[in-house]
Amino acid sequence: MSGAHARSRGPGRTKAAPAPKSTGPKSTGPGNTRPGSTGPGNTGPGNTGPGNTGPGAGAPSAKSGAKPDLATEITASLVVFLVALPLCIGVAVASGVPAELGIISGVIGGLVVGAVRGSTLQVSGPAAGLAALVAETVAEHGLAMLGVIVLFSGILQIVLGVVRLGRMFQAISLAVVQGMLAGIGLPLMFSQAYPMADAKAPGTPIENMAGIPGLFADVLTDPQAMIATLLGIATVVLSFVWKKVPGPVKRIPAALVAVAVGIVVAALPGVDVKTLQVGNLLASVRVPGADEFAGLADTAILTSILTFTVIASAESLFTAAAVDRMHSGPRTRYNTELIAQGAGNTIAGILGALPITAVVARSSANVQAGAKTRISRTLHGLWLLAFALLLPQVLALIPISVLAGVLVYSGWKLFAPEEFPKMWRQDRGEFVVMTVTTLVIVATALLEGVLIGLAAGIVLAALRMSRTVIRQHIEDDTAKVVMAGNATFLRLPQVIEALESAAASGKPRIRLDLTGVTHLDHACRNQVEEFTAQQRGLGLRVELLMPGPATGAEAGAAASAAAAATPSEPASGPTQPYPPAAHPSPPGPDAEWFYLDTRPMPGEYGRGYDDYAGRPPLVG
Repeated sequence: MSGAHARSRGPGRTKAAPAPKSTGPKSTGPGNTRPGSTGPGNTGPGNTGPGNTGPGAGAPSAKSGAKPDLATEITASLVVFLVALPLCIGVAVASGVPAELGIISGVIGGLVVGAVRGSTLQVSGPAAGLAALVAETVAEHGLAMLGVIVLFSGILQIVLGVVRLGRMFQAISLAVVQGMLAGIGLPLMFSQAYPMADAKAPGTPIENMAGIPGLFADVLTDPQAMIATLLGIATVVLSFVWKKVPGPVKRIPAALVAVAVGIVVAALPGVDVKTLQVGNLLASVRVPGADEFAGLADTAILTSILTFTVIASAESLFTAAAVDRMHSGPRTRYNTELIAQGAGNTIAGILGALPITAVVARSSANVQAGAKTRISRTLHGLWLLAFALLLPQVLALIPISVLAGVLVYSGWKLFAPEEFPKMWRQDRGEFVVMTVTTLVIVATALLEGVLIGLAAGIVLAALRMSRTVIRQHIEDDTAKVVMAGNATFLRLPQVIEALESAAASGKPRIRLDLTGVTHLDHACRNQVEEFTAQQRGLGLRVELLMPGPATGAEAGAAASAAAAATPSEPASGPTQPYPPAAHPSPPGPDAEWFYLDTRPMPGEYGRGYDDYAGRPPLVG
């Protein structure tokens, strides 16, 4: 075995001889122990790693069982339809647009995004996470401009998928993601508290929060508002407890049960609560015109396009990762899924509908219903279209307060308050990043909050990667400063303080030992070198030991110094000197190398330590 080896990019993998061709499923290759591995270079089924273009990619794994049952797929599609219907309408109402636009986006999410081979079981449509952003955009730029913004967001998503940047969104701190979701969910709950009482929200999240006491007082004095509020509260409570109901009845979506109860209550004599105002589905289509496209010259419109692209893409791909953990079937192909989301948003923009993202509630219902293929999520879009075309009058019976209650529950799930103490126990630094992201989103806007959260995460990572240990002590006539770790400009104040302390000690000699420093950036190196030159100019003797690969001469000198400085005991038997090890020249900065000492241990293990310690040092 050679003494020098290049480190493999995939630990534990070795080059194997070509296997004979087989008519069975493709092998996952050495080192891959399960289908659906996401490691780079994996050629197994369901691989989502970069460069996987083989025919076996995305094929059902061995765990996915037998061929999918068409009856099960149809049943699952009906379950997803029942979950999606109230959500599509509720998100549209919360976004300040006609309810029909929410259904159009749901249809596109099923028939367009659902038909593309990206994520097999993930279901897309209008999502509560974008409701506040859409409402703000419509209020600022008008409903006509929404189509242009969604259209170009979709085009940008397609471009990101084509250039294979789908996995880029996975390189975001989990604390930022959770903070973003919490920052979306908290304002959503407060904004929907007003339509839950048949009232209109004041405006910004801060205003909505401040107006809750006044809303409560108004409800107590208005019997009809009281009835609407009770319907909304009943919807929220039902959403929490419905899964605990015994028997098969719990498989019916809680939101659908709440809608049915709300329709019955709204039909009772003496009850006058607000219900949906539903128009013609085809008449609600708003294709952007020349005037709308001219708005692309506005910087605010371009900012909105970027915001929609980042948030919608991140939410879709984070949901894809969550859905992959729910089943053992084919893994998500992230770039393909991003292209699918972009295609859906492009069509939604052309029709003037709501933006589309993946939705956890629909996706989890799809998995739990036993779906195995894309058939179920595609069919659910067909059921939405058929319902909106054939039974639009049913939608006009749904109380708005019930839909608001559905979204209050969705906001609570997004906010996920239990994640904050959990993050505090796990990592307080990440807790700060998560909290800052949430608070900034609530106080300002979604894009600003995410950007500040990302910046806070980067600062935290930089601080943790720049941990420097500095020790100072006086020994005889020498002031010693020993540094270890990563010395970057973030630790420059500590470095300067240690150097000034050594200079102020009054000793004629200063020793700066930086051999334990694994990274020394330009700022710290420049400071150390300037200090050294300055003190030498004052007549002091400064010994500077800098980090870096040792040359052959330096290694031999170090070995001689170590042998002279280390007292040796008589060996228990005769010893033979070992020939000096042949070391290759140090590799370049881009190579990853390690060196193995292939010489046998002298004597018995533990008895020949003194002989072994006397060998020349290894280079590494």
